[in-house]
Amino acid sequence: MSEQARVRKAVLPVAGLGTRFLPASKAVAKELLPVLDRPVLQWVVEEALQAGIEEFVFVTSRGKEAIADHFDAHPLLEKTLERKGKQALLQAVRAATIEAGRAIFVRQDAPRGLGHAVLCARAAVGDEPFALLLPDMLMRGQPNCLAGMMQAYAAVGGNIIAVEEVPREEVNKYGVVALEDADAETPRITAMVEKPAVADAPSNLIISGRYILQPRIFTLLERTMPGAGGEIQLTDAMLAALDEGAPFHAYRFGGETFDCGSKLGFLQANVAFGLDDADVGTALATFIRQRLPQR
Repeated sequence: MSEQARVRKAVLPVAGLGTRFLPASKAVAKELLPVLDRPVLQWVVEEALQAGIEEFVFVTSRGKEAIADHFDAHPLLEKTLERKGKQALLQAVRAATIEAGRAIFVRQDAPRGLGHAVLCARAAVGDEPFALLLPDMLMRGQPNCLAGMMQAYAAVGGNIIAVEEVPREEVNKYGVVALEDADAETPRITAMVEKPAVADAPSNLIISGRYILQPRIFTLLERTMPGAGGEIQLTDAMLAALDEGAPFHAYRFGGETFDCGSKLGFLQANVAFGLDDADVGTALATFIRQRLPQR
């Protein structure tokens, strides 16, 4: 299949245990915790739909059945809302539904790393390029992150990784890229370093949770030995692809990113989305201003 084949499918790894959100995530999938009026995962799916994604592969685990239920049709609820004339709520519920046949759910048998989760999607993705969206990372901007990456992919092909600038002193928390021509619109990536020491980091551009990858990555993941934490690391497989000469380009996302896998990032996302909401934004801003003097 041509490297310029259209990106139709998205992989969303949602098998994690959500230990940073216990006890809230004990019985509720962390991906279904709400930001404003919808789950974090729904915001990410909407980003993908707006970017032109047609099919979704959710890599789940035991206890995550509610994710499939959330994106399934709910005829009884829809009929009840319709009968009561609650059209706005009815449209919101229908908007959360992925069209029948366009969502595939595969199981990851144990928490063995992001690379292993991606490998679990191999049969569902097949021999074509795909988008990978980490559902903890909630991103917004115009165009949205994946839509911008799709435009970059149409121009340069290959593999695309979304990157963002962080303060230099924070690079040791992330995967960091080195670029061939930092001033290029979509610069070529020459190296990737996982959580480097600040003094050794090749840049302050971090990998931020959105990828477009070629299917060769599955073969490389199959050969990848467990790395940090005894897990199969996606970065190791991408480095192997880079060593083979596979093209990787960076897409600089200029919008906002919220790490909803952390308590602070989750709260920041709720505040940011809440302040922009027509119904609650003004009241929320007033509440925040009233609370600030107490800090």
